[in-house]
Amino acid sequence: MPAIPALLRPRPLVLTLCSALLATAVGAPSALADPTDQGRSWKVAGPPGSPTAVVALDPADGHPTLAVRRGDRTVLEPSPVGLVTEKADFSKDLTFTGRTDRTVAGSYTSTTGKSERRVVRMTESRFRFRTASGARVDLLTRVARDGVAYRYVLPRDQGDVLRETSAFTLPAGSDAVIGKYRADNELPFVRYASATEPPTGPYSMQALFNTPGGQALIAESDLNGTYSGAHLTHEAGSSTYRVGLWNDEPVQVKEGSGLTTPWRAVITGDLATVTQSTFVDDLAPPSRVRDTSWIKPGPALWTWLAGGKEAGQSLDAQKKYVDYAAERGWPYEVVDAGWYFKPGEWEVIDPDWQTKNWMPELVRYGAAKGVKIQVWLHYTLLTDPVEREKWLSTLERWGVAGVKIDFMDSESQERMRWYDDVLEATARHHLMVNFHGSTIPKGMQRTWPQVLTFEGVGGEEKRTNTAEHLASLPFTRNVIGSMDFTPGAFHRPYRPNVASDAGELGLTVLYESGIQNLAGTPESYDARPEARRYLEQLPARWERTRLLTGDPGRAAVLARQAPDGRWFIGGTFAGAAQTVDVPVRLGAGRWLVETVTDGPSGLVRTPHVVRDGGTLAVPVVADGGFAAIACRWHAGRTTCES
Repeated sequence: MPAIPALLRPRPLVLTLCSALLATAVGAPSALADPTDQGRSWKVAGPPGSPTAVVALDPADGHPTLAVRRGDRTVLEPSPVGLVTEKADFSKDLTFTGRTDRTVAGSYTSTTGKSERRVVRMTESRFRFRTASGARVDLLTRVARDGVAYRYVLPRDQGDVLRETSAFTLPAGSDAVIGKYRADNELPFVRYASATEPPTGPYSMQALFNTPGGQALIAESDLNGTYSGAHLTHEAGSSTYRVGLWNDEPVQVKEGSGLTTPWRAVITGDLATVTQSTFVDDLAPPSRVRDTSWIKPGPALWTWLAGGKEAGQSLDAQKKYVDYAAERGWPYEVVDAGWYFKPGEWEVIDPDWQTKNWMPELVRYGAAKGVKIQVWLHYTLLTDPVEREKWLSTLERWGVAGVKIDFMDSESQERMRWYDDVLEATARHHLMVNFHGSTIPKGMQRTWPQVLTFEGVGGEEKRTNTAEHLASLPFTRNVIGSMDFTPGAFHRPYRPNVASDAGELGLTVLYESGIQNLAGTPESYDARPEARRYLEQLPARWERTRLLTGDPGRAAVLARQAPDGRWFIGGTFAGAAQTVDVPVRLGAGRWLVETVTDGPSGLVRTPHVVRDGGTLAVPVVADGGFAAIACRWHAGRTTCES
């Protein structure tokens, strides 16, 4: 990787042993070590209202475990922790040698996500262990109000990591909402009545379990090129989900270096706590981009599903899309594949793309109308450092605002090193990023805030999605970070809510994405004036998020507050047509709520005046949903349109 410019250099504190420590971490370590404490368990308690982590060594064979409890109820049974390197087995026969505690506290702002301002307070405990041969490993744990996390810290010269023995054992009576694992993280989520029920196989590291102690979402944070991505492995009939690494390949550790692994996290609490959590970001290292003023989230007209690949090779077509985005007030238009290939060909890059391509003209055309351009790139264009610099510097010079980078389809350590290089380069060239065919966020959006969204989801392009999948995503994938589902494709016959335009409209709020790529055709929007009116009001970002009601895999209604104080609401439901009672919890007083629902002749907008704490009765069709906007009511007010 080339030297990092001063603009992107982290503050000195970020270069401490544990790269994820917050710059405002406080609290002096306290020596609580007792080398004779072998065989006992140790509690880690967080701020008031937090779960409790219990670290223990089995007295018989010295294998370490970690359990999570809320009060007297179990979230995680004692679950194996540990890893095996070329030189030592840190999964058994360990001796406890010491513990230090501290408080980690601070705050930060996010350029995108479910809330802008974040406050962090965690208890951190470092447990030190050694093997009979004297090899050392630290288990670093953190407990916050909304989660528990742990990671391993190895001193130098322990060799490569061969495997982890980390696992999550669910208590009896837990159900599950999980999806099979694939490299692009795009398989659907399915609800199971028991955590033992899913078939044998690999599962994504974003699995939700309803335990006796509350909801528990398993996740990962602070993944970078020093490690490979993780997934879960499960055997049918077992309540244990083990951590597997990419293709079971060893993680390479530079000779003479130590290693701090990614966080293994459990977001836990009631359903609202989990849905609204920023725990994955809170665990990640602070931003490495000091000046973020150029990073601007917002809705975009995405032309792939709207016009197919032919539009990618047509300046005239793209200008028409720019015109339409300008009329709607959308700040971006995204040009997908085709723009740098030879006209009429789809495999050969135009050798004159730097000097004769029409993209600079489109950028100038968009700028005159207040619309910025983002462009699609295949990731292989950015693998060679020289070629990467050529592409990104040219796009910056042209005035392109962002890049949609596609088809990485791997979470290997080599590919994560590629992410490291591309993240540094796009920040340096002031290019916002949308990763497709990708990993999931895992804290990356805090460290590199120019990353406004990831795919890593079975989105609108899929032809096999289910209503159950749509109602699972707010409680699984979208908890982790921004999600480019690309809603709004009203013209697509394959969507599971095809009979519910109101449900499709609600997805634009229900699913958070820093760049909300709207996937419909201009004609489909014009044919639905109430949908077009609603989409024209979408804000660029959200101040806060609230779960109003939900049941993973069956129903989800979220409210997100815009900077102007209005609340946008989106809901989706799997199952038969029904009238749902939606709790209104937006703030004291009366609210004017304009709902958009499915009527016999199209979308219907209906005003309601509701006092906070009341309920709103909303009709939804089978496998449908709704959208709404809420604003403060006063006498004579009839619309929330600003």
